[in-house]
Amino acid sequence: MNLVKNIYRTFLLLLAVVQFSADLSANVAVPGPEVIIPVPMDAVRLDGTLVLPENASFCINADSSVDADDVQALAAYIEDSPLGFLQTGQRKADVKINIAKGNKSLKRALKPFSIIPDRLDEAYSLEVSGTGITIDAMAPAGALYAIQGLMQMTRDATLMELQCCRIVDAPRFAYRGLMVDVSRHFRSVDFLKRQMDAMALYKLNRMHLHLTDAAGWRIEIEAYPRLTEFGAWRPQRKWMDWAAEGSMYCERETPSAYGGYYTKDDIRDLLEYAMVRNIEIIPEIEMPGHSEELIASYPQLGCSGEPYMHGDVCPGNEETFTFLETVLSEVMDLFPSEYIHIGGDEAGKGAWHTCPKCQRRMEEEGLGGVDELQSYLIHRIEEFVNSKGRKIIGWDEIMEGGLAPNATVMSWRGSEQGIAAAKSGHDVIMTPGAYCYIDYNQDAPFKEPLSIGGYTPLSKVYSYEPMESGVTDEDMKHMLGVQANLWSEYVTEDSHAEYMYYPRALAVAEIGWSRPGQKDYDAFRERALDALDQLQARGYNTFDLRNEYGERQASLNAEEHLARGAKVIYANAWHPKYPAAGESTLTDGLLGGWTYGDRRWQGFLTDIDVTVDLGKIQPVRYIGATFMQSPGSWVYFPEQVRISVSSDGNAYREIAVVNNEFPYRDPEIAFMPFAYAGETEARYIRLEADVHTRPGSWLFLDEIVVH
Repeated sequence: MNLVKNIYRTFLLLLAVVQFSADLSANVAVPGPEVIIPVPMDAVRLDGTLVLPENASFCINADSSVDADDVQALAAYIEDSPLGFLQTGQRKADVKINIAKGNKSLKRALKPFSIIPDRLDEAYSLEVSGTGITIDAMAPAGALYAIQGLMQMTRDATLMELQCCRIVDAPRFAYRGLMVDVSRHFRSVDFLKRQMDAMALYKLNRMHLHLTDAAGWRIEIEAYPRLTEFGAWRPQRKWMDWAAEGSMYCERETPSAYGGYYTKDDIRDLLEYAMVRNIEIIPEIEMPGHSEELIASYPQLGCSGEPYMHGDVCPGNEETFTFLETVLSEVMDLFPSEYIHIGGDEAGKGAWHTCPKCQRRMEEEGLGGVDELQSYLIHRIEEFVNSKGRKIIGWDEIMEGGLAPNATVMSWRGSEQGIAAAKSGHDVIMTPGAYCYIDYNQDAPFKEPLSIGGYTPLSKVYSYEPMESGVTDEDMKHMLGVQANLWSEYVTEDSHAEYMYYPRALAVAEIGWSRPGQKDYDAFRERALDALDQLQARGYNTFDLRNEYGERQASLNAEEHLARGAKVIYANAWHPKYPAAGESTLTDGLLGGWTYGDRRWQGFLTDIDVTVDLGKIQPVRYIGATFMQSPGSWVYFPEQVRISVSSDGNAYREIAVVNNEFPYRDPEIAFMPFAYAGETEARYIRLEADVHTRPGSWLFLDEIVVH
């Protein structure tokens, strides 16, 4: 074992010396606290350095307030970690770790800072002097996080000279999460453990497992074996192929079956691993929507009683509640987490309008519609979960129809829902899609793996601040924290998942841990580059931040053209969800970036019919409009674009008809100008674009450019 560790260290040392010397700021010759992610609450560089010996040692001094098993687990973690420190006695130890509930040294260090009491278990102080390292903590979690700082400063014990320094640190938020979607693509126990290692390194402390969804049921339930005999398997490996072939399931024994699930022993193994790393695993059992796999396994739980008809369970059927309570009981018997996530998002509710059982339930309970029927279901489930001493989390749709009294809201459709929940006295976890959904591209689409679309680079993730305008100190008491979500429709391979997580998960870690006044993106980016080197040396597949391409070049500078500032007349209104700059959008000179959500692309669910008034008749040689296609988000190029001109605004002459020749089935994100080039005169220019015939398709354009 020691031989393997020495070989590993030698390899890391060679890599680290090359990278670290090139990347570290010129005025920092020896690594200190300035390399740590998340940035510590308070850190001071002191004179001198400490050179740790090759076989550095540690000791843990814990008083009777600390559980002995937790101390033993921490010691084993340190010995088995990349640091490889050896446990020894007090007098010989190079690293002395003091843990006590009333740790006086740490209390004195924290006195100048306002730390919420429930954050104290994760607080620590770390002092590097010329003779050794001293760590003070009130619980093993705090000591664990101090050790993570040493891992970062020493680059996993490959750089053994440290700058003398003093660090006092504690988290801003109690909840700092990472979501793993194991439904759409099953991830192994080993994969989850690898991510927990990285989470601990950067002080993320909640792993949200999205265990159930249409694409597969991923946890053993003894009372309902069909869930994992049938609902956990499908004929196609890629989610896109499965969806294209009708989203059917198959028996586990089918030769081409793809899927998997966690046995109860798997879960116990994961929970033990997580506990040592101060990570709470929060299971999600999705309801009432995204339930195609369970209805395919147990059709009687859907409104029609048949598989493949609807995606929502039937809340009018009492057997539905028997099923959900039985499943949740088995889940709660396994998971010790304070919270159980019950989903609640994107329920279609279409069948509920005509289902006799649902109609009868609404009449008996005096419910005013299907939104209130969903609220009824969530209320009942919350009462059941509360009766077991637990709490529920739900996506922000659980607010529709009336929020269950003790529910915590996970706000994903923006920050507004989360702020509203906090103001009504409910706890909130902020995970707005525009910042925290890391299934979106993190760089230019042409160089990135296939994704669902969007553009959320590291800088945008890092810019998120939960304390938005209108959020009061009282509201902040209900802000539990933040979470990064990686949905896996387009993320088949484990290596691709890691590529999407890192470095953006590091940005979420710093948002959740560090204070807003400490944040500086340029400094963070330098630390992130160093962190990625360390992760890569550990074998993680990460995004190449050094060679980041960046935003769409056309969007970086305003476009000067004849129509800039011209009035635009809309025959069909844009969709209120994507107004961009309103009436000025198509002639404001600002071209869109890589994503339709950047407030420069204007969105339509109808045909587009707009007229631009140039103010006077003038020569025109070019008229063009760039459209976006992102099939993962149902955004398509127009079927056809027609361009007409007029001198008086009454009589129009068609000068171009441009048919789309780009394949709609191509899953890549693409941009295309539909344009006229020639010689004409015009005051009025009319552009008509036909929306794709697939129901629910979007059109997005950013500017009508005229030369």
